[in-house]
Amino acid sequence: MALYSSELLGIDKKTMGKRILVLDDDQDILDIVTYILTEDGYEVKVLADGHQVAAAIQQFDPALVLMDVMLADLDGRVICRHLKDTLETSHIPVILISGTHDLAATLHQQGAPNDFMAKPFDLDILLAKIKAQLV
Repeated sequence: MALYSSELLGIDKKTMGKRILVLDDDQDILDIVTYILTEDGYEVKVLADGHQVAAAIQQFDPALVLMDVMLADLDGRVICRHLKDTLETSHIPVILISGTHDLAATLHQQGAPNDFMAKPFDLDILLAKIKAQLV
């Protein structure tokens, strides 16, 4: 049985074992982001339903949450505010993504996300923002 080092496999040791919860109701976004994050060495869990976030966080224990603002059933800003206002989840970095909202102003409000991305987004910038939050 051959053993491969993380360098040979192209996996960044800093991201190994880091779990990211991705919430978006667009399956194409979920597929692309999952592929990119997995290729970069992250463990990824995806959700298309905002009502499952609390249970997913409890089970999956993510190091970061990446979520869309405009979900079919909930507003990602409301979910973010709830996560940031809850003692057990307030430490988890949240990055919001949106194609319709200017989220820069929300970064200074109580319960605000740690960062945001506008859609369409550059995948390299998304990875850089994720890595910055997980340092």
